[in-house]
Amino acid sequence: MKISVFGAGYVGLVAAACFAESGNTVIAVDVDEQKIEGLKNGIIPIYEPGLKELVLRNQSEGRLTFTTDITLAVEQSLVQFIAVGTPPGEDGSADLQYVLAVGRSIGRHMNGFKIIVDKSTVPVGTADKVRLAVQDELNQRGSQLEFDVVSNPEFLKEGAAIDDFMKPDRVVIGTDNVRTAEIMKELYEPFMRKNNRMIVMDIRSAEMTKYAANAMLATRISFMNQVANLCERMGADVAAVREGIGSDSRIGYDFLFPGPGYGGSCFPKDVKALIRTAEETGYDFLLLKAVEEVNERQKEVLADKLIKVLGSADEEQPLTGRIVACWGLSFKPRTDDMREAPSITIIERLLAAGATIRVHDPEAMQEAKKLFSDRIEYSSNQYDMLGNADALAVITDWSEYRNPDFERIKAALKQPLIVDGRNLYKPVRMKAAGIRYIPLGRAACGIQEGGN
Repeated sequence: MKISVFGAGYVGLVAAACFAESGNTVIAVDVDEQKIEGLKNGIIPIYEPGLKELVLRNQSEGRLTFTTDITLAVEQSLVQFIAVGTPPGEDGSADLQYVLAVGRSIGRHMNGFKIIVDKSTVPVGTADKVRLAVQDELNQRGSQLEFDVVSNPEFLKEGAAIDDFMKPDRVVIGTDNVRTAEIMKELYEPFMRKNNRMIVMDIRSAEMTKYAANAMLATRISFMNQVANLCERMGADVAAVREGIGSDSRIGYDFLFPGPGYGGSCFPKDVKALIRTAEETGYDFLLLKAVEEVNERQKEVLADKLIKVLGSADEEQPLTGRIVACWGLSFKPRTDDMREAPSITIIERLLAAGATIRVHDPEAMQEAKKLFSDRIEYSSNQYDMLGNADALAVITDWSEYRNPDFERIKAALKQPLIVDGRNLYKPVRMKAAGIRYIPLGRAACGIQEGGN
């Protein structure tokens, strides 16, 4: 099948590469000439495990091409995927200007029946707006060409996007057109070899499904963070609590790890957008407002712990003269994405308190330099940056940090103190190693305040 994907960002590039891998002829389109030239030369603008190899292979075999030529892409492809950004506006609503701009471009250049697929995360009712934008362009041309608009939300996890696309939990197809539904099923059939996980529904339900899924996951994360905070005050161990509730088949274990709050390109934006969508209908989504507030507060918790244990009597800058080494910058492991990352809030808070900050991350260092410039120190080695630091703060749970050399850590730090925002280590092991250890929600271990 011949496909065009508009937007060579995270979702668009993954979709284009995976569709090409299944044998389709795919044209990836972007208005950013520099990005397209880079992609033509094998330069991948994002880090995602396995993506570079997939792009290069399909590019070399002629199934995947990159262009800024919108006319070419529209005319040569039956299915037109819209995968451009929908950044949040000042009021939290999704900004649809790029989605609608692509719709208008398709309307201006289409030369026959086209299936226009909303792959971007968009609020309920967007397909109707895209349809109007396309039809308006056709009317101006005096054209009677047929087209259909489909909602096909993505459910990719950064760091595992290739597997998620090639072996999806489900594929949601929102359309009222039987013929279009069959074409979309044919397109996704190669990814359904073991089990048919395609769900066809009406367009508005498909649009809502994406937001509802991300809002549910964000709610689970915020709920568990609140439980962890309460565990500390009640003398309970959140790890034991998670095991106890996760064993209930109605609940499960996923997205119940306490941490410094959620971040990334999806959860913060989608929660805000769904709150705004509800407000536009006159509905007050109280639960999601609370989820958002909880998450913003949670981003302060790790910094609060460091200030409490290291701070002086200076109310304005209690960490003056202190050095804090931070492991992890990206909002989650296996990505370089720092959008809405908890590390940003944590580091800004520590800097404001007067601390000197050193950081390490396997992939996100360049992104961090864009954000912090020379206000913090960067290290390419996770151990070299520990020398004479007052504490190590674990922010992102990269594999490299899960089983480190604790003797080396202890020897390098000015004092053996680890504040663990991901609960990566066993408190008993830390106590035996003589390391002052402050995790989240584990007061029952008897060392929450760092006692040896």
